Amino acid sequence: MTTAAEVVHELDRQGLTVAVAESLTGGLLAAELISVPGASTVVVGGVVAYQTPLKASLLGVPAALLAARGAVDPDVAVAMAAGARRALAVEGQAADVGIATTGVAGPDPQDGQAPGTVYVALSAGGEARVTRLALEGDRAAIRSATVSESLSMLHDWLTGPRE
Repeated sequence: MTTAAEVVHELDRQGLTVAVAESLTGGLLAAELISVPGASTVVVGGVVAYQTPLKASLLGVPAALLAARGAVDPDVAVAMAAGARRALAVEGQAADVGIATTGVAGPDPQDGQAPGTVYVALSAGGEARVTRLALEGDRAAIRSATVSESLSMLHDWLTGPRE
């Protein structure tokens, strides 16, 4: 069973829903989750907020935070994950879990950050987790590794101890 399949199964078993906010992965994370049969019961949707202003207008990331630190920042990732839960609410019910990716796929730096600098964040209830990744490879490799790391983070949260 793939990590995505394990995540979908565990979300379903626990009766939880997930919303995805993506920047550098451009929908790859949502596509990986949705590729699993039965994903429609747990995946509410995804937002590709590729340009920085969309992170503020659609996901509610504070504009002042984006102006001060840029889009490649741990607090931005956390705000994106929380924002996905709200933005993708179904019938007024926010998603139980939000997961977000933001970073630099390359080949050029962004916001003073080197290619391969990525933040993956998870938001659930009052809990937030964020991981900084320093990935290597070309653009496709960085994006693919970000999806894998995001699924691992979600899997670990679902199967491990929670705050």
